[in-house]
Amino acid sequence: MPYEERGRLTAQSDLPDTVFAFPNQRKEPLTDAQHVRNAVARFDQVIGVSDADRALAFANIEKAAEYCDVNLSETSWHNLGVHPQRHRKEAAAKGVATKRERRELKEAAAEGSKTRRREREQRGY
Repeated sequence: MPYEERGRLTAQSDLPDTVFAFPNQRKEPLTDAQHVRNAVARFDQVIGVSDADRALAFANIEKAAEYCDVNLSETSWHNLGVHPQRHRKEAAAKGVATKRERRELKEAAAEGSKTRRREREQRGY
C-alpha cells in the first residue's frame, strides 16, 4: 500500500524502511506505480547488495506491482539484467581486448594526441 502522510507523499527520509524495495539500504522506494516501474528498470543498477537482498527486493517489487496494477513479465530477480558489481571488470577487459584486436586503441590515442596538439597551438602554447 502506498505510504502517505496527511494525503501527500513525504520526502524519502521520512519514509519507513518497509516502503523500499531494498529496505536495509533504503533504495528504490515503492510508493506508487511509477516508482514500481522505476525500481524494475533500475534493479540491476543497485550495487553493493547480496543475492538475499535482491530476492527480498524482488518480492517487495512483486507485492507493490500487484497492488499498483503494474504488470511484471519477470518471474525472478535473475531476469532483471546483469549485476554490474560482478561483471564490470570482465566486461571492461573484454572491451579493451576487442579494441586492441581492431587496433582502435592506438588510433584513438593518436587522434587524441593530434587534437590536444592543435588545441595547444591555437592557445599559443
